[in-house]
Amino acid sequence: IDLMDLASDILQPKGDDVARISWYLRDIITRYQETFSVIEKCPKPVIAAVHGGCIGGGVDLITACDIRYCAQDAFFQVKEVDVGLAADVGTLQRLPKVIGNHSLVNELAFTARKMMADEALGSGLVSRVFPDKEVMLDAALALAAEISSKSPVAVQSTKVNLLYSRDHSVAESLNYVASWNMSMLQTQDITKSVQAMTENKELKSVTFSKL
Repeated sequence: IDLMDLASDILQPKGDDVARISWYLRDIITRYQETFSVIEKCPKPVIAAVHGGCIGGGVDLITACDIRYCAQDAFFQVKEVDVGLAADVGTLQRLPKVIGNHSLVNELAFTARKMMADEALGSGLVSRVFPDKEVMLDAALALAAEISSKSPVAVQSTKVNLLYSRDHSVAESLNYVASWNMSMLQTQDITKSVQAMTENKELKSVTFSKL
């Protein structure tokens, strides 16, 4: 949180009465929310690579990402309660779904304590911890290269359906992926991928059309 922006936008909001001030504040909040939600809405997988402190808005940012790596020096902190407000741009909505431990989420949000790298790994907030920033970035770039070697239809369809399944029942999600794949299964990418497998070729040797 930029405390100067907080002072000007939140502590001195525009408006002639409660209703107009509230509309102004709601507009600010929803615009801030969208700056993080666009990461989640992006059909391509997004990898977060964290070193040092990931505080407040940083947690909002990484919980909107698909994969999270961190260096051993990383720590995570839901800081908003320390500045007198409830986090309102994604952490309280996404963090419980990311780590699945509501007791831990509540503790972090109520106390603003730091979660260190090893605890973040154990809780499922990150999938891997690396000894330092350089090793972590190399691993994140290698991961991105590996993902990019796959069919873009398969990868982006997978992200869309994972996000849908997170917020819907199994039955609803199965129906959704059936409707989704009735068109996506007609891609040439399947033929190319299967042919590469039968010929013992790496997918990196296959050229897929851009999506």
